[in-house]
Amino acid sequence: MDAYSLGAAARILGVSAARLRRWERSRLVAPSGRLGSRRAFAFRDLASARRLRELLASGIPLAAIQRSVALLRRTLPEIEEPTGALRVWARGSQRVVVRHAGVWVEPDGQAVFDFDGGSGAGTGVASLSHLAGAAAANPAGRASAARDWFERGCRLDSERASFGAAIEAYRRALEIDPELTDAHCNLGAVYYQQGRLGPARRCYERAIGLDPRHLEANLNLAMLFEDLERCESALPHYKVALEAAPLLPDVHVSLALLYEKLDLPRRGRTHWRRYLQLEPRGSWAEVARSRLAP
Repeated sequence: MDAYSLGAAARILGVSAARLRRWERSRLVAPSGRLGSRRAFAFRDLASARRLRELLASGIPLAAIQRSVALLRRTLPEIEEPTGALRVWARGSQRVVVRHAGVWVEPDGQAVFDFDGGSGAGTGVASLSHLAGAAAANPAGRASAARDWFERGCRLDSERASFGAAIEAYRRALEIDPELTDAHCNLGAVYYQQGRLGPARRCYERAIGLDPRHLEANLNLAMLFEDLERCESALPHYKVALEAAPLLPDVHVSLALLYEKLDLPRRGRTHWRRYLQLEPRGSWAEVARSRLAP
């Protein structure tokens, strides 16, 4: 069975490794294969991740998909890949169904007999605005509205042309929930891609203030400090990232390269060796072997 590392799977799917890790933390996709001693993404895992990407692109919030998958696991446990089984019921709709025993059913197990070919509710922006307006009524509504704005930002932050809309979405999410750590981190990443290092740094630092072990925020802030040629400032953030994800090959590459900049090549070689143990055929494998050559 073919298996793919997180980085390779992210490239195949056309998403960032950070986003794929977020989906994994949400228990919507999970690596079921092996690469040596490490877990890796099998082909069926990629198929589920593609389905998740399609559902998000159709405007269905991540929280709604999580609820549907949780329902499926309880009501129809025989469905092995619940995320991959989900389908949008009608174009423009946020209703999802699965095919089971020859009929379409909702995640709660209720059979669906009447196909609705309508265009569904309004646009994603209108839907999110409605949620934001209603959010003040109850804490659960606020959390849901913030998460929906956050997911809208995630759908928009991969293309330069939509950076402005992504920033607006993340800001709205943070207006509703100022402690939404991932929104601070992602907003910083958009600013970084625009070359706005000051605002990016402040966003990363806010995320770390809320969650000192936040993997992406520490990695991103470390890279930003490297861009500013402040390698000593980058080092502690890479170390935190290493503690949070000791099996992530990219962290070892980053530390190896940073130690070389700091004129500490022996420490760097430790991380080149670890990288090769984790990803012997990775994109940095040849560089690692050259650094370890006698």
